[in-house]
Amino acid sequence: MADLLMTLAAPDSPPKPPQTAQLVARDLRRSFQLGKRKIEVLRGISTEIHAGEAVFLCGASGAGKTTLLYTFAGLERPESGTVEFEGRQLYTGRENTQSRIRNERIGFVFQGYFLLPELTAVENVLLPTMIGGKLKPDAAAQALERVGLADRMQHLPAELSGGEQQRVAIARAIINSPTIIFADEPTGNLDSRTGAGIVELLLSLVREQGTTLVVVTHDAQLALRGDRRLEIQDGQLVA
Repeated sequence: MADLLMTLAAPDSPPKPPQTAQLVARDLRRSFQLGKRKIEVLRGISTEIHAGEAVFLCGASGAGKTTLLYTFAGLERPESGTVEFEGRQLYTGRENTQSRIRNERIGFVFQGYFLLPELTAVENVLLPTMIGGKLKPDAAAQALERVGLADRMQHLPAELSGGEQQRVAIARAIINSPTIIFADEPTGNLDSRTGAGIVELLLSLVREQGTTLVVVTHDAQLALRGDRRLEIQDGQLVA
């Protein structure tokens, strides 16, 4: 009886703390004019992305995946709707404030790498710190080491393979220790094996640091690697 009473009196396991919404999008709308036709790309999209999540955004070609990603990231202003990032409204306030947020809190990885051909790997990684006015050569070297390119720091992009160039781009994205990384088709220019390695690298880096990751991909198999998959259809999200 005493054991039973102790069992009944024992408190339940503590509830898990609620997830924190790091990015909140509300009623995002965006359209493009094609001749006389108006094409609605985003049709009232609302969603939340939680801190530490790895979210994969999928959809057919031309569905608006990249437009949505850029809108989330503060790069493409919606016609209407709001994006709140870490308690601050994007697309409002002074432009230099928005630029500082993107530089210090957000990392970007693009399909085309966007490396400057005349700069070495380490110089390309340093670019965000140059823009922010706080040069971090040690951090650049450490970032390249983390992506497995410690021995390629002084190589020009033309001297690197596609997978290596994308690793440089990832190192550039993480140099300022962002709280969220947006990746737009980061495997699009790579073969399947190299692309899978790039996604694995991104996932390991963000989970190691508790960073949020939002990836646009056309590859449904790669999307299974994340915590959550969102699909855009007819300008709206389908979980």
